[in-house]
Amino acid sequence: MNATDPGLTALAQNWLALSVLHGRIEGHIERALSSKHSLSAREYWLLDVLSRQHDGVGGHLQMKQVADAIVLSQSATTRLVTRLEERGMLMRYLCPTDRRGIYTDVSEEGLRLLETARPTNNAALREALDAASRVPDLLPLVDAVQRAAPDPMPVD
Repeated sequence: MNATDPGLTALAQNWLALSVLHGRIEGHIERALSSKHSLSAREYWLLDVLSRQHDGVGGHLQMKQVADAIVLSQSATTRLVTRLEERGMLMRYLCPTDRRGIYTDVSEEGLRLLETARPTNNAALREALDAASRVPDLLPLVDAVQRAAPDPMPVD
């Protein structure tokens, strides 16, 4: 079955095409980050999301917010945080105003890894989108992704 299967409704065809595009992109990024940085795509996105926190109002994310941002369940996100913490990429500490709250920050080592991996992520994303744009069923979706970007994606 593919995205142009006549047995699928137009909506189902579009959803399948989007799923195929996502899978191709995520797989390409996963392979690039893993081979060059021993980092999964989810680990990269977790580091990226957490690195954007700040000390201002609403600056630190709760685990549910982090889970939503990286599209994982809370329990899977907690396991991912634990793995990166064990590797020295993250650190947890108690919220200074609410002792029940636990914050997670990226360590200096995690920030260095993130900065080293960012060009790999960007290049892999660009490569995956370029390859997908050569597939007629995926071209409209690639165009939509590129039009939705606020700024042109840098190729580091």
